[in-house]
Amino acid sequence: MKRVLPPLNALRAFEAAGRLGSFKEAAAELHVTHGAVSQQVRLLEEWLGASLFERHNRRVVLTPAAKAYLAEIGPLFEHISHATARYGLPEPVSRTLSVNAPATFTLRWLVPRLAKFRVAHPDVDVKVETSNEPVESLPVTYEVIIRGGPDTFYGYSMRPFLSEERIPVCSPALLQRLPLRTPDDIRQHTLLNTSSLPRLWPDWLARANIAALTPAAALTFDHFYLTLQAAIDGIGIAMGPTALIADDLAAGRLVAPFAGPRLASRSYCTYVPDEKSGNELVVLFRSWLECEGAFTHGDSPLEAG
Repeated sequence: MKRVLPPLNALRAFEAAGRLGSFKEAAAELHVTHGAVSQQVRLLEEWLGASLFERHNRRVVLTPAAKAYLAEIGPLFEHISHATARYGLPEPVSRTLSVNAPATFTLRWLVPRLAKFRVAHPDVDVKVETSNEPVESLPVTYEVIIRGGPDTFYGYSMRPFLSEERIPVCSPALLQRLPLRTPDDIRQHTLLNTSSLPRLWPDWLARANIAALTPAAALTFDHFYLTLQAAIDGIGIAMGPTALIADDLAAGRLVAPFAGPRLASRSYCTYVPDEKSGNELVVLFRSWLECEGAFTHGDSPLEAG
């Protein structure tokens, strides 16, 4: 008979949080972040289809069902701990998750956050390859594919995790040299373009009611990450995707000189082959992406304790 087991990392986080009555203390014991414990507990709740904690300001309380569940699984962790100490078993073998994502997204959003995933899940190795090919055209099968959407592909499940808009951005140093008080001041500046996205500036200028504006100069790059780097370096103004420039805006490397208009853009979504959608690592990584996507836009997931 096949065993029915929940994600074990999530179960470990639940056991520690339930035993200690605090996500914060559980995080300290497990040597992970408070958010990582919250994320793992939410993953287990999704897997079980039931709430495990009642959240009250800075503390958490087990639900009656969760209390009974903890009473049964808690001693098992003690037995595992004693057996491991007794027999000196080696560290578990690392597990690998294959991910394919666009290069600019990987460089500017995913890579800066992967360290947090690694801290929370040290036994999971994420193998990332970059590509802009359509989902159905990829030459090999990946467990998680990140692309714009939402789109529908036969044989794949889709879930959005990160929304964005596009706005003009530039370096603070550029604004000091050439202020941008109104959109019409753009005519004094260099516009930075990406060859694969030729309509960004024309569409924004039309929305700003200055479609006939002629800038002082224009530069075009073949990769979007080069366009954004040119903006950071003070070369000109770029149309920045809010999700991918959130860290730069927060750090002051880029500024948004205008309140609007803002161009709508496609969301980032995960596309997973149907046969892999129940894989523990896929479920874990998807949940983590959605949690990080919420943080990018300032929407903190449920945390307590």
